[in-house]
Amino acid sequence: MRHTLPLTPQFYVTAPQPCPYLEGRMERKLFTALQGDNAARLNDSLSSQGFRRSQNVLYRPSCADCAACLSARIDVAAFRPSKSQRRILKRNAGLERRATSPWATEEQYDLFRSYLDSRHADGGMADMDVFEFAAMIEETPIRSRVIEYTDPEADNALVGVCLTDVLGDGVSMVYSFYTPDRPRNGLGNYIILDHIEIARAAGLPYVYLGYWVPGSQKMGYKAKFSGLEVYMGGQWQKMRDPEGFVPDQHPLSNDPIAEQVANITLPDVSPR
Repeated sequence: MRHTLPLTPQFYVTAPQPCPYLEGRMERKLFTALQGDNAARLNDSLSSQGFRRSQNVLYRPSCADCAACLSARIDVAAFRPSKSQRRILKRNAGLERRATSPWATEEQYDLFRSYLDSRHADGGMADMDVFEFAAMIEETPIRSRVIEYTDPEADNALVGVCLTDVLGDGVSMVYSFYTPDRPRNGLGNYIILDHIEIARAAGLPYVYLGYWVPGSQKMGYKAKFSGLEVYMGGQWQKMRDPEGFVPDQHPLSNDPIAEQVANITLPDVSPR
């Protein structure tokens, strides 16, 4: 039996956990289920309001005393590659891109493990096993693709992967990983640059990057892309000067949860 989302999706808040970006801070998330016939419309609507997808859940930061995490996206029409980004494009010009259905493979998992062990050995995903990895890739109720990058000059070795959602107004980079054996190639930045081209070719205006935290070294690379926009105060704003942004850690930064939920714009999900 097919089902639709409730007329009013239910929102919940996670328990506070240590923030991975700001030492000494606790984070919590506002989230709702993503399921049913109207999942794509709900995903499009909430993505444009700073939410992100993780499997069949949509979430965004909703910390009690901090508003430092900002959803970020690139305006494709406003993007102009820098000199260093043009060099990255040149270094990786020989790679081949392949878009597949969201299906996990052993080769992907091996690359994922190498990436985590090298770059995020102490991160929250460090203990993810092959079954959890498969769930991350495959459990999607919307239109998703796995974008693979291979090197023909190295026996078509898999060197990069990105789980990508196709939205009504852009592509959302849910999670990307790549070989740690080519540090000079800037593969992480290359995958973003290539997604800008994917969006442009598809006539989609935005590339959604996830969250950016001012002052966080882990997030600094996102601010180097021209055309960047951040979601602040209930609207998307053009990034003017990344160095001028200071993490908002005032104890009254966020509205109460009830007000946040009341201010969320929902799509029409009534039965048709």
